[in-house]
Amino acid sequence: MGDTWDVKTIVVGVDGSDASIEALRHAQGLAGPLSAKVVALACWDIPAVYDGYVAMGINDFDVRAKEILQEAVEKAFGPETPANVETRLVQGHPRRTLIDLSGSADLLVLGRRGHGGFGGLLLGSVSSALVAHAHCPVLVVHSRNTK
Repeated sequence: MGDTWDVKTIVVGVDGSDASIEALRHAQGLAGPLSAKVVALACWDIPAVYDGYVAMGINDFDVRAKEILQEAVEKAFGPETPANVETRLVQGHPRRTLIDLSGSADLLVLGRRGHGGFGGLLLGSVSSALVAHAHCPVLVVHSRNTK
């Protein structure tokens, strides 16, 4: 008899892109049969040129990140979020934050490319870094709109 893979926590990096919404759907599809919880995680950080944003009247990065996270969860699941899905908003760079959190996760699920990626790239910079440095298995998901 082989080992059983007992997944308890699936962390999904969410940035509002189609790929991250598809990653949420995939994670939920895996979570049900595995009796796992899904943690939809969005990261935000204060930009290096923060004073410039403040001068333009933009200073609520955490509020906007929370809105993006909620919108992505609703796009993935509709108005009723599944009971096993929780959302988390964390201040920090996505690459470093997700690598750190991968130490306590059983699986990390990411979209192939998030916002800011170049169309021809197979993986974005965050997903590439996590494939190389995460402390748990990583599943990289294509969006349905990606060819």
